[in-house]
Amino acid sequence: MDFNLPPELVAYLAELDAFIEAKIKPLEQKDDNIRYFDHRREYERTDWDAGGLPKKEWEELLGQARKLADEAGHLRYAWPKELGGKGGSNLDMAVIREHLAARGLGLHNDLQNEHSIVGNNPFILMFKEFASNAQYDRDGEKLLSGQMRTAFGLTEPEHGSDATWMDTTAVRQDKDGKPGWLIQGEKMWTTGMHVATHVMVFARTSGKDGDATGITCFIVPATTPGVKIEEYLWTFNMPTDHPRVSFTDVWIPEDSYWGQVDRGLGLGQSFVHQNRIRQAASSLGAAVYCIEESVKYARARKPFGKPLADNQAIQWPLVELATQCEMLRWLIRKTAWDMDHMEHKEIERQISDKVSMCNYWANRLVCEAADRAMQVHGGIGYSRHKPFEHIYRHHRRYRITEGAEEIQMRKVAAFLFGFMGPKKKAFAELEGAAKDEYVQPIPARH
Repeated sequence: MDFNLPPELVAYLAELDAFIEAKIKPLEQKDDNIRYFDHRREYERTDWDAGGLPKKEWEELLGQARKLADEAGHLRYAWPKELGGKGGSNLDMAVIREHLAARGLGLHNDLQNEHSIVGNNPFILMFKEFASNAQYDRDGEKLLSGQMRTAFGLTEPEHGSDATWMDTTAVRQDKDGKPGWLIQGEKMWTTGMHVATHVMVFARTSGKDGDATGITCFIVPATTPGVKIEEYLWTFNMPTDHPRVSFTDVWIPEDSYWGQVDRGLGLGQSFVHQNRIRQAASSLGAAVYCIEESVKYARARKPFGKPLADNQAIQWPLVELATQCEMLRWLIRKTAWDMDHMEHKEIERQISDKVSMCNYWANRLVCEAADRAMQVHGGIGYSRHKPFEHIYRHHRRYRITEGAEEIQMRKVAAFLFGFMGPKKKAFAELEGAAKDEYVQPIPARH
């Protein structure tokens, strides 16, 4: 086994660093744009008078950075080559996301809204793998050019992790002689609806609650009559672009879906698996940042006449965190490598448990690292003059979103105990053999 990173990837990390210093950092410092990243960040980013939405100026700045990255060939690095990208692998993206997050807060990479100079757009691969030829001809160019910006409507007010129990429904209904669908329901945490042109609405089209089949992924124009943003939900970290959206008598033409009718949950799985492994890498990078900053501070700070770093009470918690980071890094990279060496739709069936391991552990780890960094830094660490409270508040959400850690642990358990995944057949055969042995007749005594 060779654990060395490919030389071209190492070179690309250096290229990204040079690009950040040459193009992104000057923009970050221009016109006091640093206000979005220093102690004023939450106040400056948030339009409190507009329901807590991101300020227009803040989002325009992010747009400028993405434009620079796109012109330099970085933004679409992970897109398939046939769709205008560079075909960056899952392993590439795991390494890159960790690297960028480990640099700390900045215009190069701000995970609060998935902004990065190397874009994470799981819709692209999801669309490539699941869209029919007709759907690609209809929506492909708009999606790739940015004319179609999609929000993701899966979670509901009464249903989160239990996605197969959704209340949103779609029934066939003609309108003006044209076949179509009538959608009724509500969605929660439909991130980005304030700028979305379309929303992916997962709705039950057949079957019963709890069935994995019978759910269809509809693509609904945001301006369709009956689509209404009810409220923007204020969160631990602001600003918010996470609304509750209602769908009342929403009619769309018959072909307004991606993938296949009744098979839409596969699209959702594609989305979260891409997000989970990359987000795990980002959490790892942020945890590394918190640890490294704590080490530097402990070496420099000298209470009672000696460095904080001399105290084992400071050393040992950081040692444990650093050890966990080192182990997690290799699990993430091995899992990403495995993802790259199997068909995209096989990930759910073969290594979904490993993706969940990476994600739930990384999200827990970064929260612990940020909390420890606050403790090591003392009062200044708790203040907004250091980024640790921001990192904690942001990454704390990922222990709930993308599948709560309890749900991901349940997935790991299902694979471990053979209720699903590669071990299922072997356990079924073992139980069958045990049952056959149990029911053998008792030999007669003579």
